[in-house]
Amino acid sequence: MIRNEAEYQEAAQRLAQESLRLAEHRARLKEAGLGDDEINRVIDPIESFHLQLKEEVDAYERLKRGEFAELDDLRAVGPLLITSRIAQGISQRELARRLGVHESQVSRDERNEYFGITLERAAKILDTLNVRLHTKIAIEPPAPVAQAS
Repeated sequence: MIRNEAEYQEAAQRLAQESLRLAEHRARLKEAGLGDDEINRVIDPIESFHLQLKEEVDAYERLKRGEFAELDDLRAVGPLLITSRIAQGISQRELARRLGVHESQVSRDERNEYFGITLERAAKILDTLNVRLHTKIAIEPPAPVAQAS
């Protein structure tokens, strides 16, 4: 996950470079006489990394536009805290200042996607970011129990 503008700029630059490198590599393989299937076998692993990077860049750009995914459960609260900060253009340093903690604490928490934080702490971060959550509860029917034969 891209967590700040510097990481975004680096990823976007790397994505552009990788696009050129992929096209050049594909052309060299074709010149070497490889068929399309052979080229795809060579290129697919590289392209997989490229697509993952593109998804991260696209996700960061959606956040900057204020587009959020819905939360399916409380495990998504950590990423929500990070994305809320990003969407508002607030740096980790500024969030730390507002929370009254050291910047390294926010950096460490975000690296761990706030795993294991208390609800009280999550609420404080949401309040600091002026984020309000709206909930919708859906009780799922219990999964069928497999019977032993």
